[in-house]
Amino acid sequence: MKTVCKINECAGCMACKDICPKGAIQIRDDPTAYNAVIDPQKCIGCDSCYRVCPHNHPAKAEMPQKWVQGWCADPVQRQKSSSGGFASAISKAFITSGGTVCSCALKDGKFTFEFAETVDDVKKFAGSKYVKSDPSGSYKAVKDKLKNGKKVLFIGLPCQVAALKNFVGKDLESALYTVDLICHGTPSPKLLEMFLKQYKIQLADVENIMFRKGRNYQIYCNNKSVATDGVIDRYMIAFLYKLTFANSCYSCKYAKTQRVSDLTIGDSWGSELPAQEQEKGISLALCQTDKGIELLKTADLVLKDVDPEKAIAKNGQLKAPCEMTKLRTEFENKIKRTQNFNRVVFSLIPQQCLKLDGKALLLKLGLYNKLKKLLHGFWK
Repeated sequence: MKTVCKINECAGCMACKDICPKGAIQIRDDPTAYNAVIDPQKCIGCDSCYRVCPHNHPAKAEMPQKWVQGWCADPVQRQKSSSGGFASAISKAFITSGGTVCSCALKDGKFTFEFAETVDDVKKFAGSKYVKSDPSGSYKAVKDKLKNGKKVLFIGLPCQVAALKNFVGKDLESALYTVDLICHGTPSPKLLEMFLKQYKIQLADVENIMFRKGRNYQIYCNNKSVATDGVIDRYMIAFLYKLTFANSCYSCKYAKTQRVSDLTIGDSWGSELPAQEQEKGISLALCQTDKGIELLKTADLVLKDVDPEKAIAKNGQLKAPCEMTKLRTEFENKIKRTQNFNRVVFSLIPQQCLKLDGKALLLKLGLYNKLKKLLHGFWK
């Protein structure tokens, strides 16, 4: 089997598929790995796929010029956001200035990349997506818009930003603005489908999905909690225990302080701002270029100073990728043998799951808040 990059090192960015002039590349997605497979009958040996690949050809990374934290000035938007609402405020300001924004949205059961041409369009991008998105087609579309003189803001994962920069090339970069997200790793959509199937939910039937509300990590489909409201579900606890990321995420070349984008955003974990502000959500931003600084300046944001050393200490992916643990290896072996996502997760972290199940039971019985006062700190 001939592949674009080494087996199980593919990030699933889809750039090779977009750039191939003969449609010779198929992306194989199993629950724990991506592989870009080349059809030798169609391949003409142009090597375009190899050159655009962000693993084979890493994009240039730069140290941040400026570090800040804060939130969007619109309190309603801040409340709707997973963190401090930076992405939404930056997108709206960019569109107001005459640009277009390309980012991830759920459409027809797929996490694809769509364009926002109006401020109202930005709402389809809302919320963190704890699943791998599919930018297929977006690289070509972004390049075409740049060729036509349009200013474009692309918001995606670091590997996707690197792939886009390789795809677009230097000649069109002046009108391209990029924002990458502090990424811990991403699970395949197949794992999300396995999880939802246990609750008789099909992604194709889901109009909107949320993976967290503030610091409450659990999945909501069509504004309704999939499992017990107020309790971390199996999908999110597996994510937090780093069990479900694609194989390539554990050796990611972009999990470091140097970044490939104009601006990097994420949660401001470890912020020393007042507790009431932390509860409302605080974003962290790293500016690598003048374009990144421009994006912050033009958006309606409340900005505060942040200590870079403390920010790095609380965001491990600004230092190195997650470690491939023994538990992760066991997860990979087990999930390939069974489609029962919840059972596999329980078998690997039973103590944590039992603790959450106990909380769910007490909530159903109406006893949780009473016992919480007696056992403060046991359930979080």
